[in-house]
Amino acid sequence: MAGEQKTTADSASASYIGLIVFICSDPASLLAVGLSLGLLLLLLLLSLIVFYLWRRRKSQSHYQELPRRVPSVPACSAPVILVSQCSWALPSEIPFTLPPRFTTPKDGDVETEEMKMETRRDILAHRGSLSVRSWYPVGTVLAGLYSVPPLNEVVAPPPGMATRLCFSVEYRHSSEQLMVSLLRLGNLPPRFHGNVTLVELRLLPDDRRPRQAKARGTGPDPEFNDCLVFQVSGVCVPQSTLSVCVLSVEHDGKRHAVGRVLFPLEGELGQAGRVLWRDLDTEDELGDVLISLSYSPTLQRLSVVVVKARGLQLLTDSGVCVQVSLRIHTQVVKLKCSCVVKGDTDPYFDHRITFKLRSQHLDEACLRFELQQPNDIRSEPPSLLGVLVLGPFMYARGPQLQHWMDMVNAPQEPVTLWHGLSRAT
Repeated sequence: MAGEQKTTADSASASYIGLIVFICSDPASLLAVGLSLGLLLLLLLLSLIVFYLWRRRKSQSHYQELPRRVPSVPACSAPVILVSQCSWALPSEIPFTLPPRFTTPKDGDVETEEMKMETRRDILAHRGSLSVRSWYPVGTVLAGLYSVPPLNEVVAPPPGMATRLCFSVEYRHSSEQLMVSLLRLGNLPPRFHGNVTLVELRLLPDDRRPRQAKARGTGPDPEFNDCLVFQVSGVCVPQSTLSVCVLSVEHDGKRHAVGRVLFPLEGELGQAGRVLWRDLDTEDELGDVLISLSYSPTLQRLSVVVVKARGLQLLTDSGVCVQVSLRIHTQVVKLKCSCVVKGDTDPYFDHRITFKLRSQHLDEACLRFELQQPNDIRSEPPSLLGVLVLGPFMYARGPQLQHWMDMVNAPQEPVTLWHGLSRAT
């Protein structure tokens, strides 16, 4: 049996040797074998090159940083600066040095911890100095080359005398955030130059909590440089309107409405980040009235006190009276009128009224105040000097809404606040 296996192996070896001798003796066969091996090596090399290029392109596409969108600026103004930038005083030259090189001691060195502590103390004590032995001075950085220009030079208001607001709007779909950047006001009326300027932003119709920003200076062109964020879904953004109300606050806390900007967002987010100038819709001041509100949940009673008024634009000397009505939706529940106060632009009323109002109607009811001047001809209706509406979100905005909410949140406590009168609508 072993002999037969040995004979088979010898015959196979003889066959391989015969095949090799045949190939070597035949030039055509030798050429074919060489071409086959060369072609195989070439295909292997091409495969390696293609794999290397694919890996390189994949790594570049994975780590490629998207370019930052820079706000585009209209031709009437200079380039805009980022909202996060601000102006500060810088020295003319800033020392620039290289830190020392640290050598890692060998394991088992007894003085390792002591050397580390000494090095740290040296750095903390002499950071930035040019005379420390372990720091190497390189030169100085000229701070003037990197100073931030003033906002007046960067965002110049367009020509004209109208009061304008400069802002920018951008929507980020990834985080569903509407970014509103307030930059500055232009051409503020002279009577407001010495007051503090406030801006209240709301996203109508659903946003109930206003965002506020305070100007960082006074004068005709106060600056803001504030960024305010509204969380809103991408579906609701085209249906929303940005309301910007500009207020001027005196030293005694009296507020004056300078004007308002209504900015519909539909079709305006295609050029996100661009600088926008919008004129304020201003209203003539008709005067102010001081109102006190309080509500008792146990008695279900709404108490109203019309204390006094100031700055009224009287038409005649016939006097002034206040008409107060409680309304639920469009229905007038109760109507009361005060006595007539004769010929004074700052009348003192001290008119107290109580209304029966259930707690479940607090979100449906409102108070309407009308300051009137009686007509000399009794058959003629009185002249309307101004209107004020206090109530929930369905009826009021701004200080009028806040006054109502403060009354609801502080039961049985009187809440007193000045309000500006507006024209009847």
